[in-house]
Amino acid sequence: MSPRTPVTFNVAPGGRLEGRIQVPGDKSISHRFVMLSAIADGASSASGFLQGEDTVATANAFRVMGVEVEGPDNGRLRVDGVGLRGLSAPAAALDLGNSGTAMRLLAGILAGQEFDSRLTGDASLSRRPMTRVTEPLRMMGARIDTAVAGTPPVKIHAAGGPLRAIEYTLPVASAQVKSCLLLAGLYAHGQTCVIEPVATRDHTERMLAAFGHRVRISGQRICIDGGGRLRGVNMAIPGDISSAAFFMLGASIAKGSDVLLEGVGVNPTRTGVIEILSLMGADIELQNRRDAGGEPVADIRVRSSRLRGIEVPESLVPRAIDEFPVVFVAAACAEGETRVTGASELRVKESDRIAATAAGLKLLGIDAEPTGDGMRIKGGQMGGGRVDSQGDHRIAMAFAMAALAAGESVEIEDCANVDTSFPGFAALAASTGLEIKADGARL
Repeated sequence: MSPRTPVTFNVAPGGRLEGRIQVPGDKSISHRFVMLSAIADGASSASGFLQGEDTVATANAFRVMGVEVEGPDNGRLRVDGVGLRGLSAPAAALDLGNSGTAMRLLAGILAGQEFDSRLTGDASLSRRPMTRVTEPLRMMGARIDTAVAGTPPVKIHAAGGPLRAIEYTLPVASAQVKSCLLLAGLYAHGQTCVIEPVATRDHTERMLAAFGHRVRISGQRICIDGGGRLRGVNMAIPGDISSAAFFMLGASIAKGSDVLLEGVGVNPTRTGVIEILSLMGADIELQNRRDAGGEPVADIRVRSSRLRGIEVPESLVPRAIDEFPVVFVAAACAEGETRVTGASELRVKESDRIAATAAGLKLLGIDAEPTGDGMRIKGGQMGGGRVDSQGDHRIAMAFAMAALAAGESVEIEDCANVDTSFPGFAALAASTGLEIKADGARL
C-alpha cells in the first residue's frame, strides 16, 4: 500500500452531540464475509460492507488469488466464490496493510493450500506477534515461517496434503486465533476443536453456519469437521459496535447530548463496552432489537450522564478488548477512580494501547497509572494539548471525543489510520456537533 498523507485532528473543547446516525459496517464481519464467500461455491453479496482500508486489503488479497470481487460500492460487495480448493497462487506478496485480523485469519486458509504464499503489512502490522497462530498451525502440519521475532512477514509453504485436525486450548482468549484454527480446520482431516478460556466474539462460528458448514459448540469448546462445501449467501452487515462506541463515549461525557445510533450489531460477545459504560452510570438504551444476517442488531440511544469510577470486571475484558481506549477516556471523565486489570492483550494491538492512552491522558492532566495488564485512572478535569495517537485509529478517535470534556483544544497527531476502520469519522462526528478539523485529509 502507498504511504498515507499525515493527518492531524484538531478538536475544539466543549460542545455536545445530537442526532440520528449510522456508523460503518462491522469490520470483523466484513473481513469474514470476504474470506468465506471467496472459498464458497457460488456468488455471495453483502450490503453494509465496511469500505475501510483494512477490509479492502482483504478483498484485494483474494482478487490476487483469482477471486472475482465487485465493489465495494456504497457498502455493497459481490464475491464469486471459487470453492475450498479453487484459489490460485498469488504472483506477489499479499499486502494486508494494517490488518492483524486479515493476516491471522488468512493464514488459516492459506495453510491448507497447495501453493506458497507470503503475507506482509505496514510498519505497525509488521511489529505484531504472529506466533499465536503460527505455532498451532504448525501443530496441524502447516509449513510456516515468520521473522526472527515471530512477526510478519509470514511465509506459508504449500501443504503436502490435508492438515491434521487438532484439539487446541487457547492460552489467551483470542477470537483471531480461534477463527484462524477453525478456518484451517476446513482443510484438515477429521475434527478440529478450539477450547477458549472465556468466550470471545463468535462471528466466525455464526458465519460458517450461515454458509452451510456445521459448527458444534459445547460451552467454550468449538469444533468443526474438515472438508465439505460452503454455499454462497446474501447478507446485511450491521453497524460496527466498535465504531459506535466512540459516539457512546462522546454522548455520555458531553452535557446535553442525545444520540441515536441506528442498526448497530449487538452480538453478546461484543457488548462488553455497553456493560462497562452502564456500570459507570452511562444512560444507554437498546431499542428496536432485531436480527440481520444471523447477528442481533439494535438502535442504541445514548444521553449524557454523570459517570463514576469502577473496578472493571475482568470477565468483561475479552468482550470489550477493542473498545478500551473508549473505556479509559470515559474513566478520565468519571468521578472517582477506575481500575482495569486482565487486559494485557492491549499491549500488542496496533499500538501498546495501555502505554499510549496513559501517555495521552497524562498530557491532558489526568492521573493515569499504567500497569502490566491495565490501568488505574483517577477522573478529573481534562486540559488541552497535543496527543500522539501512535498511528492507532482507536486511540485517535477516543481522544477526539475526549475534547468534549476538555477545557482547551485537543490536537491528535498521526490519525491517517482512522481510515482503516472508520472512513468518514471526522465528517460524521462533525455532523453531530463535535468541532473537529482533520488537517491533511478532507472531511
